Amino acid sequence: MSEYPTIESCIGNTPLVRLQRVPGNTGNTVLAKLEGDNPAGSVKDRPALSMIAEAERRGDIRPGDTLIEATSGNTGIALAMAAAVRGYRLILIMPSHMSAERKQAMSAYGAELVEVSQEQGMEGARDLALQMQADGKGRVLDQFGNPDNPLAHYRGTGPEIWRQTGGGITHFVSSMGTTGTIMGCSAYLKEQNPGVQIIGLQPLEGSSIPGIRRWPQAYLPAIFDAARVDRVMDISQQESETMMRRLAREEGIFCGVSSGGAVAAALQLSEEVSEAVIVAIVCDRGDRYLSTGVFATP
Repeated sequence: MSEYPTIESCIGNTPLVRLQRVPGNTGNTVLAKLEGDNPAGSVKDRPALSMIAEAERRGDIRPGDTLIEATSGNTGIALAMAAAVRGYRLILIMPSHMSAERKQAMSAYGAELVEVSQEQGMEGARDLALQMQADGKGRVLDQFGNPDNPLAHYRGTGPEIWRQTGGGITHFVSSMGTTGTIMGCSAYLKEQNPGVQIIGLQPLEGSSIPGIRRWPQAYLPAIFDAARVDRVMDISQQESETMMRRLAREEGIFCGVSSGGAVAAALQLSEEVSEAVIVAIVCDRGDRYLSTGVFATP
């Protein structure tokens, strides 16, 4: 029966599609990498499996152990899926204001949820995870400092984009949360062509966009290397949500808020360049944001 795939083997090899209407009249090609097509619904499936599989390979963990992770949502869902497949108990720590769909999806996979206040935020969740590890309650995988996070994108996402564009990519655009996606893809794409421009997105001051942050210096992900990013763009919550709704209504792409931000930034970039092939990461699906009401706004 080995000819049949497992759920793990369905992670990656996601579609790269051309945007047809929102780019308008342009000589550039704007492409969206549809990471919501991964089994647990986001780009985070890749590092979730990578962090568990590589830790197993090193002998750091084994099935039956308890894993702990701070998450704003997508990594938690992905880890819950991967932990279910590989036989781990999982404790997830997240800010209480994250969407109901995210919390319910984590629980559906069997994860135990611990919430911190909105004021404590992801910084508080990360601190609590490390405290629980120090108290002997489990092992923190630490998506923010674990090199197996960007490794998943160096091995998977980057090579896929290079292959899917026939080596023609000129610009890569990604929202920055843990920064694993942009770090791994940058490393691979720059090896193939140092001229590929890597653009990272952070929320405009005062904007709240699920999954991406303006990290205080003390909490900047350890895997982040500023030298791997050619340009950082600020994106507002309003721009992100507006583009998210436009993608659903004009392109048939149902995605989350940070994905809307990535495409909005790609279109801003498209106005500055010519004859470019711009790839934006659409990191998840929109169904995990429905209860927040973001799709109800005109």
